[in-house]
Amino acid sequence: MQTIWQSLRYGMRALVERVGCGSSVPQWRPMLALCLLLLMSRTALSQQKAGDLKLEAYTLETPDRQKLTAELGKLLVPENRRNTKSRLIELAFVRLKSTAQTPGAPIIYLEGGPGNSGIAAARGPALPLFLALREVGDVILLDQRGTGMSKPNPICLRTWDWPLDQPANPAEMLRVALERAKACAEDLQKQGFDLSGYNTEESADDIEALREALGVEKFKLWGVSYGTHLALTMIRRHERHVERAVLAGVSGPDHALLKLPNTIQRQLAQVDALLKADANANKLIPDFQGLISQLLDQLGKKPLTVEVTDARTGQKGAVTVGKWDLQFLAATRLTQTWGIAGAPAFFYALSQGDFTPLAQGALGFRRAPVGSMMTAAMVCASGASEERSRTISRDATRAAFGDAINFPFPEVCAALPKIGLGKAFRIPIKSSVPALFISGTLDGRTPVSNAEEVKKGFPNGHHLVIEGASHGYDLFYFFPRSQEILQGFLKGQPVTTNRISILPFRFDPVNLPAGR
Repeated sequence: MQTIWQSLRYGMRALVERVGCGSSVPQWRPMLALCLLLLMSRTALSQQKAGDLKLEAYTLETPDRQKLTAELGKLLVPENRRNTKSRLIELAFVRLKSTAQTPGAPIIYLEGGPGNSGIAAARGPALPLFLALREVGDVILLDQRGTGMSKPNPICLRTWDWPLDQPANPAEMLRVALERAKACAEDLQKQGFDLSGYNTEESADDIEALREALGVEKFKLWGVSYGTHLALTMIRRHERHVERAVLAGVSGPDHALLKLPNTIQRQLAQVDALLKADANANKLIPDFQGLISQLLDQLGKKPLTVEVTDARTGQKGAVTVGKWDLQFLAATRLTQTWGIAGAPAFFYALSQGDFTPLAQGALGFRRAPVGSMMTAAMVCASGASEERSRTISRDATRAAFGDAINFPFPEVCAALPKIGLGKAFRIPIKSSVPALFISGTLDGRTPVSNAEEVKKGFPNGHHLVIEGASHGYDLFYFFPRSQEILQGFLKGQPVTTNRISILPFRFDPVNLPAGR
């Protein structure tokens, strides 16, 4: 027995040394329990496998501080399925249980961005629609890999730090952007991230893994903006497990990386028409397109230095703005609801010689954090066809804002690992899945033409166009009639309407100086 005990003791000491508790400590016995717990913990981690699912009770707090009973799920998936040694990452989702006596297939909500949180969307204006859709089936709010409550998140803590004492120079800014993006990618690689795993095909396979883990036969998909890009990839890869899909603000296989300058140019004409149709706005800005040309010419000849206050620090400082600053910020604003609504106030100030709004925007942009590298990785992996790239290069020379809407893409993709999904990813999708495409006539990011292009491959597709909706909540959630159509479609009802209107467009009020 003495020999056996000695062997066991020496074995335990070896175990202590193996788990790193320090075999040189003479009194090793009191540490044995702690070391065994450590070993058990490490063993448990090593035994985790892809597909492991954990569910727990969760309370979802609404904007008006109501508390809703829900379920929080955490699913383990490989970070990169093409690497057999890939580590596991955790996907988070919240499930709102169906209120129907006989629920249909679960609805999985896919947020846009890429990089926005599906769970966080339930804490905003989308919540009433989420709750209403429980009549159809469970509603699953997914935080896609690298977003929200999913772990880990590939966040870069660096900031862009473009200079403030000179007007924006796209060539110099691109040089800095490449430098920052490369440094961020290296930072994340040191932390164990494999950025080549952050692409839309991996995210589509995540959805399929979630379906398997929940033990359901099919999902209904509801995607908005980039979420439609993901939903379409899910349909391409796992069509037999998709019952039907709602795609609002459509981003097809070749639409994610680059926007078309001609789309932005048409947007200018539409906003001009809206301003002319609004008596108050027309008094302030009688010729919107003319004003844009005038401002671009003015800033091109003579950049301006403006004193502004940094909202983050409260400190005042000077920012020099030029032509490209206006091209970039205006192109970004005028593609979305909030920017169009604020157009009278923003551009009227500029027309009166007050360039504070432009300088404030330039300050925020140049001092912004790099943020989630998931966003860049996803869109760079999707890429763009040679034909689309040629179209952009050609049209940018004739568009008022040039190609500013796309900065810093596609060039910044060179700073990331080789993550492209290739030409096959951008081939048009053909599917028999019933699909409801929803577009807004004022959407400058995912225009009506995107949906028309993708719909050609969907014989069971229906396209609903909302006149007056832009890229934002008015397209995705707000309008009651579109919600009614969406809900009916997910219940299996036919869609009989092709076009609805929310015109006239409502601009934000403009606070004029006294006496005007």
